[in-house]
Amino acid sequence: MPRAGLDTNAVVAAGAALADEVGWAGLTMGLLADRLGVRPPSLYKHVGSLHELRRGISVRAKREFGHHLARECVGRSGPEAVRAFADSYRHWALEHPGRYAATVPAPAAGDEEDRHAGEEALQVLLAVLAGFGLPDARVVDSARTLRSALHGFVTLEGAGGFGLPRDVTRSFHFLVDTLIAGLRAGPAEHASAP
Repeated sequence: MPRAGLDTNAVVAAGAALADEVGWAGLTMGLLADRLGVRPPSLYKHVGSLHELRRGISVRAKREFGHHLARECVGRSGPEAVRAFADSYRHWALEHPGRYAATVPAPAAGDEEDRHAGEEALQVLLAVLAGFGLPDARVVDSARTLRSALHGFVTLEGAGGFGLPRDVTRSFHFLVDTLIAGLRAGPAEHASAP
């Protein structure tokens, strides 16, 4: 008989919290069962596999991340919006490292629930970029550039990768200001290969 109060949502929520503690790669059904005070087979009444648990956490985390970004960026535009987006991205990713890792992969083909869950963060990012009046051809490149730069920074920071004696937040703001300068500039001209 399933433990009282334990359902799929509770298992996924507990899995998300545990992933923040042990890391996305360290999450196992055994650890989660220990956390919930049940035997591992009891979890399979609520989630069919570790893959299903991870997918549930990913969907949940993408929604949480999108809501967080939207709250922080509402009413802002241009450079102010980029700074709010970047600061809220960094804060959430460092506070929720396991959940953040769960937001990174694109949804599996045909997984509409997962695709929809990631849409809010994408829409916030696109709204932030809209303040720069970018031509359509530069929007996707700009979104990928901003996301890649922020992801790289928070991943290095979260792993303790910045050891030089300089304030990390100051370096982060330098990165964001550099990105803003790039968004304001015209497209770079690339020489064609001979």
